Amino acid sequence: MAGLSFEKKRAPRTVGYPAAVPVRVYGPGNASVDGVPVAAAPGEEIQQAVLNRLQSLAISVGAPIHATIHDDLAGCVVPLEVSADGSSRVTGEPVRLTAPRTAGTAAAAPAAPGTPQAPAAPSGPPVTTDAGAEPRVDSRLGLPYDEPAPAQTPARGFDAVAEEVLGDGPLTETAEGAELLAEPMGRINEAVRAGRVDAAAELAERTLAEASAVFGPHHAEVLHVRELSAYIAYLGDDPVRACRLSLELARLRHQARDGEAAYGNLQSAATAWRAVRDPEEGLRLGRELIGLWTDLAAEPGPAADDSRPLEAARARMIRLADRAAGAARA
Repeated sequence: MAGLSFEKKRAPRTVGYPAAVPVRVYGPGNASVDGVPVAAAPGEEIQQAVLNRLQSLAISVGAPIHATIHDDLAGCVVPLEVSADGSSRVTGEPVRLTAPRTAGTAAAAPAAPGTPQAPAAPSGPPVTTDAGAEPRVDSRLGLPYDEPAPAQTPARGFDAVAEEVLGDGPLTETAEGAELLAEPMGRINEAVRAGRVDAAAELAERTLAEASAVFGPHHAEVLHVRELSAYIAYLGDDPVRACRLSLELARLRHQARDGEAAYGNLQSAATAWRAVRDPEEGLRLGRELIGLWTDLAAEPGPAADDSRPLEAARARMIRLADRAAGAARA
């Protein structure tokens, strides 16, 4: 945490980060923050690794980071604020989520992350705690770790790609894609999980070229590989490429009238765009991002349901314009 004392002296400022950074805790050693995998170091608990990542974000933007913690282990969702000085506080009540426990629904319990499930039927064994007792709360993330794993709401953007990479679900979209791409997609995911981002990017490029030649540029499998390529570019500290790839995917999905998928790609583009530090490049990409986002928000769908990310993007454009003007004067 070098430089922490310096950050304590900095005056907070408004930043263009999302209203709440999505955090997923998958298990004792794996999590993701804003779609980027987080792994606990030897001897380190995953909660501390997540806090370290959120603190790094707070330091980078010079303001507290708000996060929404979806914890598979704890069975709850908790809103959290993390400051650059390392302090954290719960900003709302934890929301408990329960999954079916009846024999008839037991097969759903290996269900892929992001699959929503209904609460247990009255005939099923309920999830209970001692009457009147408060759940034990983890002092770092504010999460009770004595509850069963919950069902999860669908993830979008890089968070959804991270779940695919870290999970053990299907690697392809179609039967014909499975025959051609299951093996290379498995190798790509393995390289990402091992932290070999350069190797993963090279494998993804070769797989994309092969899939495009066989299926055509707009096939579901090709778009899927392009999503993975964008995510790998983001992990490889190439946010400009990640943003451009995600924007192109969002346009294609929008043209195909797939608003849900387009919005997921748009969120990926926004995540990458926030990491672009060159003001001129940020302004160019921001204009494309906001233009497409405005088009999606004008139609029924998830983009129209929440205007806050679009407002944050417009606010960041003002700051980027100020920085570009300052650089020009210098």
